Amino acid sequence: MTTTVITHSEMAVQRGLSRFISDMLVVTERNIIALVRIPQSLFFSSVQPIMFVLLFRYVFGGAIKVPGHSYVDFLMPGIFLQTVAFGSIGTAIGLAEDLQKGFIERFRSLPMARSAVLAGRTTADLIRNVGVLILITVVGVLVGFRIHAGIPAFICGLLLILLFAYALSWGFSIIGLLAPNTETAQVMSFPLLFPLTFASSAFVPVQSMPGWLQAFANNQPFSILVDAMRALSNGGPTSGYVIKSLIWSIGLLIVLAPVAARKFRKSL
Repeated sequence: MTTTVITHSEMAVQRGLSRFISDMLVVTERNIIALVRIPQSLFFSSVQPIMFVLLFRYVFGGAIKVPGHSYVDFLMPGIFLQTVAFGSIGTAIGLAEDLQKGFIERFRSLPMARSAVLAGRTTADLIRNVGVLILITVVGVLVGFRIHAGIPAFICGLLLILLFAYALSWGFSIIGLLAPNTETAQVMSFPLLFPLTFASSAFVPVQSMPGWLQAFANNQPFSILVDAMRALSNGGPTSGYVIKSLIWSIGLLIVLAPVAARKFRKSL
């Protein structure tokens, strides 16, 4: 009969992990409750992607030709990524607001894991993105979007996008910690997203762009994520796009999360 001996250091690690998870869940709940209690913010964050769907589907869609696909099937993967990417700006705005109002100082005075503040914020934004993606999927189906590669593949595509959005949230948390207020956080965030979103394969084929721009568009993460989602939704070769998407998402998370945590510790 063998016995397992747990050292004091192992017990301390287990207690620390348990405390971190508990604190993270509390902060996550706090951020979700704050979002629900501001229905105007929830409403307008949902209206914006719906407007983009309708705008591109019925205004621009007739002028954009996509060989082998209906434009709405080509469009929706780009809308999914754009929606969660712009939604990730909420991480920057939320953290800037907490700093401005002194909530971070209150967290500092509590007996809690410091890293749980950032983890709770990014997790709450991830949960919000799940709800928004479900809503946009329903809207897409109503305007003619169809899933051709099967529901399991489509769900895998959405999970890829959510992983990327989670990594982006850690990046925007750095901006939120650097910005002196919410307005500045928003102003600092949009210039980073606009080139990546619109100089990509999200809304038009890359082949329609000038040659010098194609090199950037083909190799930047938004195009790779959209192409992966498109393949998992419409069918076609997937492994290359999926692997590259995972590399981008995990790589960004590995780089951005420690930087954000370090910046957060310095801000306390």
